[in-house]
Amino acid sequence: MTQEIEIEYKNMLTKDEFNLLLTSLPFPQKAETQVNHYFETADFSLKEQGCALRIREKNGSFTMTLKEPHTTGLLETHDQLTEDEADSWLNGRPTTTSETITRLANKGIEVDKLIYYGSLTTKRREFAYDDVLLVLDYNTYLGTTDYELELEAASEQSGQSMMRKLLDDYQIEQRKTPNKIHRFFAAKNGEESD
Repeated sequence: MTQEIEIEYKNMLTKDEFNLLLTSLPFPQKAETQVNHYFETADFSLKEQGCALRIREKNGSFTMTLKEPHTTGLLETHDQLTEDEADSWLNGRPTTTSETITRLANKGIEVDKLIYYGSLTTKRREFAYDDVLLVLDYNTYLGTTDYELELEAASEQSGQSMMRKLLDDYQIEQRKTPNKIHRFFAAKNGEESD
């Protein structure tokens, strides 16, 4: 189990803006693929508490992550899963992973009430830029595609400043950008992701 505070800024992009950043900044040519598998209760108990639960599949490894609100950004709790454990979760037989399950129980969420809703696949490119990590994502889920710029920073100040600079430098409109899990569920429910 590991925990970290995540301070990130996001902005949805058009396909043209995505391609502009891809060709103008030193992003790698080859993208890495990752798949986020999303879980929630039938009555959306996680969402009500501002939380999200996923298993990320990347390079043959599986990491369960619980995201919770924190005074600065999000508190992420990670547990490594074996392929068999991940497979059990995806097939409706959740296993008990130490810290994640404990934190869910503390929120009154029973593991056997969690439902696997589906996945979102990301083709990701990233590189370190000044004191931030720049991430360019092409996402596909539920017949939907979207493009996104993410910026992970050590502080809110450096993150906000760099995001403003990038958007200004490349004349990209600042857009309200819900997290991937919110966009996934909005698409699943046939809603606009607002």
